[in-house]
Order: sequence, then structure tokens, then C-alpha cells
Amino acid sequence: MNDRKTKNCLLLILIIAGISACSRQEAKIISNPIVDGYFADPSIVFYEGKYFIYATIDPWGGEELAVFETVDFLQFEQKHINWPTKQACTSPTSGNDMVWAPSVVQGTDGKFYMYVSVGNEIWAGSAEHPLGPWKNAKEDGTPLIPGNMIPGYHMIDAECFIDDDNQAYQYWGSGLNWVNGKCFMVPLAANMVDFQKEPTDVTPPNYFEGPVMMKKNGTYYLMYSNGKAIDHTYNVRYATAKSPWGPFEEGSNSPILKTSADSTTYGPGHHCLFSRDGQDYMLYHRIFPQKEDYVLRQLCLDSLNFDSQENIKNVKPQGVEPFIH
Repeated sequence: MNDRKTKNCLLLILIIAGISACSRQEAKIISNPIVDGYFADPSIVFYEGKYFIYATIDPWGGEELAVFETVDFLQFEQKHINWPTKQACTSPTSGNDMVWAPSVVQGTDGKFYMYVSVGNEIWAGSAEHPLGPWKNAKEDGTPLIPGNMIPGYHMIDAECFIDDDNQAYQYWGSGLNWVNGKCFMVPLAANMVDFQKEPTDVTPPNYFEGPVMMKKNGTYYLMYSNGKAIDHTYNVRYATAKSPWGPFEEGSNSPILKTSADSTTYGPGHHCLFSRDGQDYMLYHRIFPQKEDYVLRQLCLDSLNFDSQENIKNVKPQGVEPFIH
């Protein structure tokens, strides 16, 4: 009898321990939003075992960017970088908007390059480390893409893509008054700032802003946002081509991420991409519903997957499994 009681007690302990372990595992799911607070337009780089996330400070940008450092997307440490600031990145064509929509990439030379909207134009910065110190990548201290470079369009939302042959391309552009968005592209010189050609219009169908390029198995996927960034119409779409120049054909199931039926995911868009252990991920923002006149947004992370025909599957906004170190 004593042996039976002992066995039953041990079994009960094991069951309780198993439940506790499951609870701990569930608690470590990377759920959305991934960080507290209100941020948007994320960009991400990986360096020396750490991820560095750069984002717009809501509402609608601040004097500088928000920067987070993490190794597992469960614990984040907010950092400060010296550049860009509104004061350091102002020109006669800037306009009054603040610092927003960063894109950071590591160049083939090992340096880090940032392309960021300040006001209504794009500035380029460089640094030896993701946390800087950063400086204007142009020796003359001017913006990379002035606000009046292509009249009638919004010179914002730059994104750098480096192809397999180490050729870098710059994509950018939006419309005015929430209509007529255009995507422009130029190949960059080795210094990551000089244009090798004049800007080319590569606008895919149903495009408004926030271009992101990726390449998979020889196919170029130009992803982007459409709709209004202030309401439920904002969504993520994609188009494909056999060249970074296009022409781009929109995916048959595009958009792949939009406002959910229950509005738990509301106005998602302006994303970036990264891969880990063969899995692709999409870091983006969604609108936090509120009654204020301004928009507050939250950073979210979900898996990006492909079907057997190499189409991007619809994104399931449910968070991701924890990364294994």
C-alpha cells in the first residue's frame, strides 16, 4: 500500500511538473505586440548574436528613432543612437515631419547603412556598428533624396536590397494625400549612396508605400503596403519578377496580411523581413485602436511562408515559436 501511495504521489508530481513546464513554454511564445509602447515602420539587422530593431516613435515620429536590442525577442533593451535627429537632418526641402521609417542594412564592406525619412525626404547614414556612432554617409551633409527630387510624389520609405552579385538597389516612394503611390528604384554605387543611373519607376499593382525586396530561388518578391496607414484599409501585398527592375506581377492571393475579421489585427503594414534557421519572418506594425485623433501603432512578428508554387502564403497573425539558441 505504501509503495502504491508513493507511486501515485510521484505520478502526481510528474503531471504537475509537466503542466508547469507547458505553461512556461506557452508563456515564452513570442506574442504580439513584441514590445510595450507605440512604434511603427520597423527595420532589423543581426550582428554578433544580437538583433537590432529600429522604428518610428509614435505618434508620427520623434526627434530621433526608437532602437531596441534583443537576442530572443522575449527580452528587449531600448538603446539610444546619436543619428539621425531632426536637427541634424534638415534641409530647405525637408518639411516639418519628424524622424521616421528607417531602413538599415549591412553592406558588403561590413559597414552598416541607414536610409531614413526625415521630414519629407530621405537621408543616408553609415556606421561601423548597429548602435553607431552614426554619421551622414554623404560628405556634403545633404539628403540622399531631396523632397523635391520627383515632384508630385512623396520621397519617403527607402529600402535597400543587396542582390546575390553584391549589387545594391534603393527602392522608395509614396503618394500624396493617400493616393497615387509610386515606387522608384536606382542601383547604388559601391559607396552605397551614389546613384549609378537615374531613378526608374518600377511601381507594382496596388502599391502605395513601404517597399521591401527579397529574393528566393531566382524570383524577386517586391512587398509593399497599400491603403491608408491611419485606418483598417492598410495591408501588405506582394508582386514578383525575374529581375529587380521588374516588371512586377501581383500575387494572386495578395494582400497577404490585412485587418482581421475581429479587428485584433488592424491596419497592418510597413514591414521588414529577416531569416533565421531557414525560416523567414516578417516584422511589421499594426494600429492600436484608440479614440485619439492621432494613430498609435505596435510592433508585431509573424512567420512568412511559401506554398509549393513559391507564392507567399497569407500571414497568420499569431506570433511565433521562441527561437532556439
